[in-house]
Amino acid sequence: MPEGPSIVIPKEEAGGFVGRKVTGVRGNSREPIQRIEGQRLRALRSWGKHFLMEFDDFSVRIHFMLFGRYRIDERKPTPERLGLDFAGGGELNFYACSVRFIEAPLDEVYDVMNDAWDPAAARRKLRARPDTLAADALLDQDVFAGVGNIIKNEVLHRIRLHPESRIGALSPRKLGELVTQAREYSFDFLRWKKAYVLRKHYQVHTRTICPRDGHRLSYRKHLGQAKRRAFYCEHCQRL
Repeated sequence: MPEGPSIVIPKEEAGGFVGRKVTGVRGNSREPIQRIEGQRLRALRSWGKHFLMEFDDFSVRIHFMLFGRYRIDERKPTPERLGLDFAGGGELNFYACSVRFIEAPLDEVYDVMNDAWDPAAARRKLRARPDTLAADALLDQDVFAGVGNIIKNEVLHRIRLHPESRIGALSPRKLGELVTQAREYSFDFLRWKKAYVLRKHYQVHTRTICPRDGHRLSYRKHLGQAKRRAFYCEHCQRL
């Protein structure tokens, strides 16, 4: 499943379609996708791990799930879940993904990389979850939309926090670091991914030795309520 920053890339690459009318629709989605034909694409957005296409009266949400892919101005040999042709030429195709319509306006929905994302609101939400593990808190899409397991592991190492630390035990300073770095690392993630060097910058995710102190990293296949993989250093990440 892609992390939220990865969704920014197709949003930027498909930016040339904004303002153009959809002239053809195809795909094997069970949603009423034909309603998109004749509509003008007003905006593209990323919302957490979702790719959003905004039209006048509705939006279309694409969730790439585990194996989703997209193609611009080309097609794969497999059937599209959703394919769109645009006036003036060009096409946008999605594969192995989830397609859903959203009828409500999107203006109230923001992810951790959006300029309107409110860190103070994130801190308030976290303080209301004192028993939540730090690892689970970072994966809570209601607080950190777009943060995934890679970012979770790397942020916790960056701020020297053990994944099983409970939110209520954190000092205000440490809670602030958690919120700040969730956003800052997301932008680092995007920059590295665009440069095809993301994996080179992993400090703990899928690694075995802590680059900070040389100790062997701990690994948990299922940690917390989210039951996601955790890589962390028992020596420098404080519980």
